[in-house]
Amino acid sequence: MEYTTLGGTGLDVSRICLGCMSFGSSDWREWVLDEEAGLELIERAIDLGVNFFDTANMYSRGESERVLGKALEGRRDGAVVATKCYFRMDEDDPNSGGLSRKAIEQELDNSLERLGMDTVDLLQIHRYDDDTPVETTMRALDDAVRRGKARYVGASSMWAHQFADMLHASDRHGLEPFATMQNHYNLVYREEEREMLPLCARENVGVIPWSPLARGYLTRPHEEIDATTRGSTEEHMYRHPYREGGGKEINERVAELAEEKGAKMAQIALAWLFHKEWVDAPIVGTTSVEHLEDAVEALDIDLSSSDVAYLEEPYRPVRVSGHE
Repeated sequence: MEYTTLGGTGLDVSRICLGCMSFGSSDWREWVLDEEAGLELIERAIDLGVNFFDTANMYSRGESERVLGKALEGRRDGAVVATKCYFRMDEDDPNSGGLSRKAIEQELDNSLERLGMDTVDLLQIHRYDDDTPVETTMRALDDAVRRGKARYVGASSMWAHQFADMLHASDRHGLEPFATMQNHYNLVYREEEREMLPLCARENVGVIPWSPLARGYLTRPHEEIDATTRGSTEEHMYRHPYREGGGKEINERVAELAEEKGAKMAQIALAWLFHKEWVDAPIVGTTSVEHLEDAVEALDIDLSSSDVAYLEEPYRPVRVSGHE
C-alpha cells in the first residue's frame, strides 16, 4: 500500500479509500453486502494496508456505519473514518436531512452512535443545501470540530462557485474550513477539471473522488455492463453521461490498454487517477475481495504520458452530473 497526506490535514491515508456504500443490507439495494460478507471485505482491506474508510448515514439507512464500526472495534486508532450527512434519514421528519444546525448535530450524534465512536475523523456534507444559509452550516460544522465530535470537515459534489462561497465564509468568520472535496471524477466524467479541481489545488483541499470506475462502466467492455447485477438493477448508472462524450470509445481504449499491459480494465482506470496530482485517494467501492486486491495492485501500474493522452483523447464535454 502507498500512503499520502490528505490535503492540508497532515493525516496520512492510504492511496485507496474503501467506499462503504457496498456494506449494510441488500434490502436497501440488491448488490449491497450483508454484515458477514461486509466484515470479511473490510478485514481484507485492513490486511492490505487500507486505513481510510468512507461511509455515510444514508448508506443502507445507517447499517453501513454500524458494520464499519463493528469491523474497526478495538483498532479504531489505526483508521481514518469519514462519514457524511445531508440526505433525509426519516421521510416523516423533514429535519432529519439538510444542513441546518439541528440536522447536522442530530445526524452526527446518530452516526457516532452507530459507528460506536466518540469522534469521526472527517465529517462531510453530502451535498449543498440551497435552503440553509452558508454561515449556518459552517458554524454548525465548526462547532462539531470544537466539541471534539469531528476532527476535520469536508464537502461533496456541488458547483465550484458554491464551494468557493463556503470556503470564503469559513475564512471570513474564522471557522473550520473544508479540508476535503469528494467529487464525481473518472475517465468518462471529467467536467470537474474545469473549475473544481483547480480550486481544490489552489486551496490545498484534499480530493477523494467518488465513482472512480464510473459505477462499473470502466470495469468491463460496455456491451457487457447489463449482464451484471448492478448494471441491470442500478438505475443511478444510467443517470450519468458515461456513454456520452466519447465514453464508449474511452471504454474500448481502456480495454485495449488493459490487454496490452496484462491488467484488468478497472486497474487501468484506477491507475489513470493515481497519475493525477490533484487526486489524493479515490474512493473504491466493491463487493468482491478479488476486486479489492486488483485495486491495490493497480498502484503498481505505470502509465506513460502517451498512455494517459491516448485514454483521454476521445473525451468530449458532457452534461454536469452528480450534484443532485
